[in-house]
Amino acid sequence: MPLDGWADLRHDLNMFTEHVQSRAAARDETRAKVLASAERLFRGQGFAATTVRQIATDAGVSTGTVMGVGDKDGLLIEVFDEWIAAVHRDRRRDGELPETLTADGAVDAVIELLAPFLRYFAEDPALSRQYSSIIVRGSHESAIFRDLAVALVTELESVLARAGLAEDAAARAARVVYFAYLGIVMTGGNHASGGASVPGQLRDVVRCVIHDSAQGDEQ
Repeated sequence: MPLDGWADLRHDLNMFTEHVQSRAAARDETRAKVLASAERLFRGQGFAATTVRQIATDAGVSTGTVMGVGDKDGLLIEVFDEWIAAVHRDRRRDGELPETLTADGAVDAVIELLAPFLRYFAEDPALSRQYSSIIVRGSHESAIFRDLAVALVTELESVLARAGLAEDAAARAARVVYFAYLGIVMTGGNHASGGASVPGQLRDVVRCVIHDSAQGDEQ
């Protein structure tokens, strides 16, 4: 192929790449607008009272565009998952201190890791219960059982390892704490809690897990 032919081909490929990237950026921007409008309306007037048409009007898009992002249940799942993912992204950028921890220090560190999520769920208990019920129904998949689960378990494992737990023990303990966290958050306020707060219940779980794991390492 002549040199000018290669130049034309590269130009066309660059134009195509820029077009694809532009379309992807526009889709991401529209999706973000839809999710922002959905969350604002869900929190402002309640999940049940909010319609897809209202979300579309608030976001300045068509109802078809909203449905392209998700139905009401799917939008709520996305709202929560996006926020949780943002917390993990910020943590990766911040890094962490490699200091060792006492058992009590590890309990505090685990609660500190979970605190942003606990506060977020507590902001609007009714909406959080709606989110949990959608997950329980199984009609929409949440990233908290996929990549977000891996991110949180990895963070928990790192804290527990800094408390002196062996690698295998820290991994097992992190999974136990993760599932306890999910269970307590999604059933927060039920009678089985004995009136204890969600952070208090989690603190008890973490303390027991660290103690049992440390005992296991010594045997």
